[in-house]
Amino acid sequence: MVINRMTVAMLLVMVFALSACGNNDAESGDEGSGNKKWNEIQDAGELVVGTPGTLFASSYYEGEGKEKEQLTGYEVEVMREIGKRLDLDINFEIIGFDSVLAAIKNGRIDIAGMGITDKRKKKFNFSDPFKYSYTTMVVREEDYSGIHKLEDLEGKKAGGAASTVYSEIARKFGAEVKTYGNAPNEAYLRDVNNGRTDVVINDYYLQKFGIAQFPEFDIMLHPELKFHPTRKGIVMQDGADQLTREINSVLAELREDGTLTKLAKKFYKEDASIKPEGDIRKIDGLDF
Repeated sequence: MVINRMTVAMLLVMVFALSACGNNDAESGDEGSGNKKWNEIQDAGELVVGTPGTLFASSYYEGEGKEKEQLTGYEVEVMREIGKRLDLDINFEIIGFDSVLAAIKNGRIDIAGMGITDKRKKKFNFSDPFKYSYTTMVVREEDYSGIHKLEDLEGKKAGGAASTVYSEIARKFGAEVKTYGNAPNEAYLRDVNNGRTDVVINDYYLQKFGIAQFPEFDIMLHPELKFHPTRKGIVMQDGADQLTREINSVLAELREDGTLTKLAKKFYKEDASIKPEGDIRKIDGLDF
């Protein structure tokens, strides 16, 4: 049978079209539906979790001397629960805040706890929140470090990490930010106490328990200023949709069965898994 050139051309077009459809179907069944990262984690049998290990009572080491130090804290134990319920081992990697997003992007770590912001959501996937809070200040007890409103930050020195919303708030109101690496709470608080800095702006719960560890310091939580409500979720690579769904499913279980509340009250003495009450000032124009 003789096949003319037109027929051959039409057959080739059909072959290429079917091949393309087959490739699209394969992608939609795997990477295209956001399964790639989840499949990699299942194959490895573990979740690599980035955490600072320096923030009481979120992520810190307890035990010293003869007792072996153990990583624990609200965020750490939430991560352990997620691993247990997903039947995955948890491998914690100690990492400074400023390095987390780069480590997520290049695959060095799989997930980490991080504040949820619109800007970050454009480049990364986030779970539902597992912690709610607001922002406040550590100041010197004797004179509030001369700060009675946010506008009094003008000309003050604030201790903070280089790329956090807390440092952005300080700069927005005219403070000079002294940056630290993955330093423990003591370094920040000691500098306020001895006058090297005037204030630390940060999460209410972290500051509350950080201060309690150093009763000899002349510092306190500012009794009047509550601002910038926050939500903390679990950050992961952009497009890791199946991993996001799996983690959200576990977080829903932890919320429903009371585990989030139990862990929050254990470490914070308050239920940080629910939105705080009261009048909390919102700050417009934060590019974070």
